[in-house]
Amino acid sequence: MEIVQGKHFSITDPQGVSTVIYKINETEKEYLKESPKYTIERLDYTEELRGDVKKKTFFVDEPKDEEDLVILSFGKDRVVVNMGILEDNKVTISKKPTLIKFDTLYSEKELEYKEFRYTPNLKRPITIIDPETTEEIKPILYFDKDTNEVRGKCKLKPYKSYFSFEIRDEKKDV
Repeated sequence: MEIVQGKHFSITDPQGVSTVIYKINETEKEYLKESPKYTIERLDYTEELRGDVKKKTFFVDEPKDEEDLVILSFGKDRVVVNMGILEDNKVTISKKPTLIKFDTLYSEKELEYKEFRYTPNLKRPITIIDPETTEEIKPILYFDKDTNEVRGKCKLKPYKSYFSFEIRDEKKDV
């Protein structure tokens, strides 16, 4: 049996709100030339109903001393974006802004959106989320022979809104 070392923390979602949390990973220096500086990783969680609210416990496997988090709370017709820091088993909401680029995507025809590169360990810098279900839109992976890299595309349904975000370096335009 494999033992995984990790941390966990809990949040409570009020009725009509669903929160998802992503950990921000900085790419190792040896991969920076061919990879994005930051990638994101969605945290797994368990959910427990307590009356009208949901208690979610999020898990971070093999955490560093300090982990940067993106906290997305999806409610009716809105998304609240917060940044946080996980230290020990405690999350602190950050007062220092982190640059996050996000878009609401909508089209009246089916389309493929956003070609993006993957790192050698298949992590990516961007995600597209269905705000109704808070599930990620899984990209279709392919190998680009011209650039010699693994890339991904997401297929979006017509007449539906999506939420997309990526973490960028502070020195670049957002």
